[in-house]
Amino acid sequence: MTFASPWLLLALLLVPATLIVALWLERRRARYAVAFTNLDVLASVAEKRRPWRRWVPLALFLLALASAAVALARPRATVAVPANRATVVLLVDVSGSMRAADVKPTRLGAAQNAMAAFADHVPKSVKVGLVSFSTGPNLLVVPTTDRTVLHEGIDLLAPEAGTAIGDGLQLAVQTVKAAVGDAPRGRDGKIPGAVVLLSDGAQTRGILTPLQGAGKARNAGVRVFTIALGTDHGTLGFNGGFGFGLGNNGPGRRFPVRPDPVTLAAIARETDGKTYRAKSASKVESIYKQLGQSIAHRPSKREISSWFAGGAALLLLLSVGGARLTGERLP
Repeated sequence: MTFASPWLLLALLLVPATLIVALWLERRRARYAVAFTNLDVLASVAEKRRPWRRWVPLALFLLALASAAVALARPRATVAVPANRATVVLLVDVSGSMRAADVKPTRLGAAQNAMAAFADHVPKSVKVGLVSFSTGPNLLVVPTTDRTVLHEGIDLLAPEAGTAIGDGLQLAVQTVKAAVGDAPRGRDGKIPGAVVLLSDGAQTRGILTPLQGAGKARNAGVRVFTIALGTDHGTLGFNGGFGFGLGNNGPGRRFPVRPDPVTLAAIARETDGKTYRAKSASKVESIYKQLGQSIAHRPSKREISSWFAGGAALLLLLSVGGARLTGERLP
């Protein structure tokens, strides 16, 4: 926290000064009581030893003074605000392994529910697009603030075959850059855009490798947040030539479909993003909600004098109320 007028913090000296005056008045009142030589009169005017509660109004009053003094200095804090022309592209794996049911109802079903929650939590001014990838990438929803269109695109997702993470990243980065336009980069070298990549397996198709795709994101100034979806014991059925079975209950032989958190973590690290691991539907939904509240924001200095002024007013009211209840007098 910084201050626009730091020299006004000298007003904080009123706090110890007020405390000294209050203690002096208390001591003076005690001396006055001792001046009575008639024990009956002394007993009638001397106060009984009072509990610590008698000091609460004074403490609240001193806190009110301190809060008001800080408000005078015009404090400023760094807060997160939606970036201008902020854009987020949801990049989701729709390979055949997304049929696995180790995450209920299926991996893809859990991802769809989580992305819908993301759409409801991200600031309305932020454009959100949707790109899916299997053997290749597909732009399903051009970045838009229309959440209805985004929800419709999420509902249309269906498992296919193959996992082309690198190619998916390339298309997602191009989509972010086109939506952001000529918006300047921030001090960290990033543009006001990000990609949220969800995948449940290792790359099996595509031209670019995952790290080549991450390199394009890094060069474009686009952060990539990655989510590795699924458990290590997820499996799919294979019916010996006629395709995949449905979920974990498919016919024929079974084979494991494990996520690749190591590669996804490397992508996030390369682009200054963050990586997450989701082994349940509730976990992936909480991750998307968290990202929806924090992603596509930029730090901004805001004056928060009103916070301290409001706190001072509240503390003063509590102090006056406490003084009336205890019968104490404020300085």
